Amino acid sequence: MQKDFEQALLGGERKFTRIEVSARAGISIERAEQMWHALGFATVPDDEIAFTDGDVEALRLVSALEDDGFIDPAVESSLARKLGQTQSRLASWQSAMFLELLAGSKLSADDAIEVATLLLPAMERLQTYVWRRHLAAAAGRAVAGSDELARGVRVVGFADIVSYTRLTRRLSEVELGQLIERFEGMAADVVALNGGRVIKSIGDEVLFVTDTPAQGAAVALALQDKVEAAGDMPELRIGLAYGSILIRLGDVYGEVVNLASRLTSEAKPGRVLGDRELAAALDGHPAYRVRKLRRVSVRGYHHLSPYAIQRAEAGH
Repeated sequence: MQKDFEQALLGGERKFTRIEVSARAGISIERAEQMWHALGFATVPDDEIAFTDGDVEALRLVSALEDDGFIDPAVESSLARKLGQTQSRLASWQSAMFLELLAGSKLSADDAIEVATLLLPAMERLQTYVWRRHLAAAAGRAVAGSDELARGVRVVGFADIVSYTRLTRRLSEVELGQLIERFEGMAADVVALNGGRVIKSIGDEVLFVTDTPAQGAAVALALQDKVEAAGDMPELRIGLAYGSILIRLGDVYGEVVNLASRLTSEAKPGRVLGDRELAAALDGHPAYRVRKLRRVSVRGYHHLSPYAIQRAEAGH
């Protein structure tokens, strides 16, 4: 049963050793091994039959894309590593969901294989649809973007659950999982609704970006409002910073990211803090009010000037 189930998931029979699969793909064993590791898979012994026709096809495809100049050899491993990490997380969630489905349905082994065979093509089509939609949206932003956006100028925000460590001791695993699921769902909805993008979720923290300062403030304040309205969610701390960032393989890097993280740790529960650049960009905006707070000393920044970000009061 295990072999049949695995074959259904892999989409083919294991036929080749790692030496055979690299030879059939027409690339060196060293390059194939490097890509295999970058994708997040463990080393396979030389004599183990572990690879399918799909593995051969994937290696040939990557080699062709590189030969045609679509993939820079210098970033091949980085691209594979990011792709592997993204897909690994998705696969872990999907496999857990599938196992829960099987446990609740009491399906036989043969029925489980049949369900997997039917489900996989549907999931592949859905994932392709979502990927194409995100690709079109990203391309649209790039084409229509301003000079600032072209230079990588964005608002970076962190939303962090208050007292998360204490919650992990008090809640059961199921309760903690439900809390994280609700938090990530709320964050994803609010960020998307206000024109931002979630970069990643790290347990008790969500990292997001927006193209404009007003969008960043809108996301942060709307998220605080939604958590408060829920009534049974722990409070959040949110920090925002505005400036040039490095956008690489779906992640963001740079001093602005560090500033947003430090401001998050300094924010009081239920509050939003911004850096000097964000405050200057929002100064005079009719929907928001910024208030300078006393300087603080945090790791890497001895004289950090935080600004409280709030909605403008009616009539002001």
